[in-house]
Amino acid sequence: MTKIKFGTDGWRAIIADTYTNENVARISAGTAAWLNRHHEQPSVVIGHDCRFGGKMFTEVTIKVLCERGIKVYVADKFASTPMVSLGTLQLGTNAGIVITASHNPPSYNGYKLKAHFGGPASPAAIKEVEELIPNKVAIPSKSLEAYQQEGLLKYVDLEGMYIKQVEKNFDLDAIRNSGIKIAYDAMYGAGQDVMRRLFPDAVFLHCDINPSFRGQAPEPIHKNLKVFSNLIKSSGDIDLGIANDGDADRIGLYDAKGNFVDSHHIILLLVHYLYKYKGMRGKVVNAFSVSGKVKDLCDRYGLEQEITKIGFKEVCAIMIKEDVLLGGEESGGIATKGHIPERDGIWMGLLILEFMAQTGKSLQELIDEIYAEVGAFFYKRDDLHISNEKKHAIMQNCADGKYQQFGDYQVKKVETIDGYKFHLQNKEWVLIRPSGTEPVLRVYAEAANPAETQKLLNKVHETLQQV
Repeated sequence: MTKIKFGTDGWRAIIADTYTNENVARISAGTAAWLNRHHEQPSVVIGHDCRFGGKMFTEVTIKVLCERGIKVYVADKFASTPMVSLGTLQLGTNAGIVITASHNPPSYNGYKLKAHFGGPASPAAIKEVEELIPNKVAIPSKSLEAYQQEGLLKYVDLEGMYIKQVEKNFDLDAIRNSGIKIAYDAMYGAGQDVMRRLFPDAVFLHCDINPSFRGQAPEPIHKNLKVFSNLIKSSGDIDLGIANDGDADRIGLYDAKGNFVDSHHIILLLVHYLYKYKGMRGKVVNAFSVSGKVKDLCDRYGLEQEITKIGFKEVCAIMIKEDVLLGGEESGGIATKGHIPERDGIWMGLLILEFMAQTGKSLQELIDEIYAEVGAFFYKRDDLHISNEKKHAIMQNCADGKYQQFGDYQVKKVETIDGYKFHLQNKEWVLIRPSGTEPVLRVYAEAANPAETQKLLNKVHETLQQV
């Protein structure tokens, strides 16, 4: 019996190793027990992305839930995480379930839980579900058609619901008639059909079903998107590149020259657009790994800012209680006021498109507006695949205060909200943190320009190698 434990965003495991029909049935039984404990006649929305086994694992989940009296609304095809979250809110169900491992490598699948308000379930709810997961569950043999006839199962068009939400909130004709040439990389993920429907004239890459993702983890960061970058560079007429991860809740951007625009810049662009151009107000909430430039911009605009632990559920917990303009994290997960309290990579891409269409400016020109407010900067993250022994030793050194400098970079202050963030002498910073879902140590760094950032990372690596 494997102990099932949720990470920063859901439970994830390797398919056919720990991620099996039996374990999916167990976690579904725990979810059903939690729903029945708190609600009369409970209901859920379920969707799966384009990963291997998504339909099969979804069917197991449906059977276990329906057998325990849970009314299930299931997507009639693959769906993104934001579609499931929106469906949970609009259909008025008690929870949402997404069969996805998000940006993890293709060997993984996962199980995300969403709350009735259309965002991540709270840590308290997740803990309760974990405690209710039984050691063994029999998968019901009854057909899905039988549950349909009993009124326990209904198929719904989550993609259509999402499109209507987009049409209600964006002037799509203005964007389409702006002359902006769009390229889109779905990374073989669940955003592909929505973007085809919204922008049929765009240039599309990796917008077919390939559960192996051609061996590439569908995480929208530059090292995974070089083919997309080269496509934009070689085309000569693409103005904006949008990339989403496997379940389309994260975003990566490219400018007209094929240069990657990371989430720190996207967060700054969106705060700038919402505040200065749209006249919107509210608190800005961001995870610990986000650039300090966000605070600088908030200070300039008189906006309150709050920093959370890493994991969008931490950001969401504030969004559902307070007036929040934007919530975001370094990994490309961003949510804004007026939509669901959920990361939504397509929605953020639409906001950037709208910003460009309304101003008539290029993405780089808009970034220059940001630099005029807070100064230029460059950020990079390295994922170190090292042994668990070495990873634990490095984290213990951090805890013991053994890192007072990295090469000639002197540590001035250390923050420990989530991991260890070392502030250096010239506003550079380094964050060292173990991944919550993979055997990886993450090293984040920011400095004034790419060369300085790489030099800093090299010095950090040299120091860490001494363990």
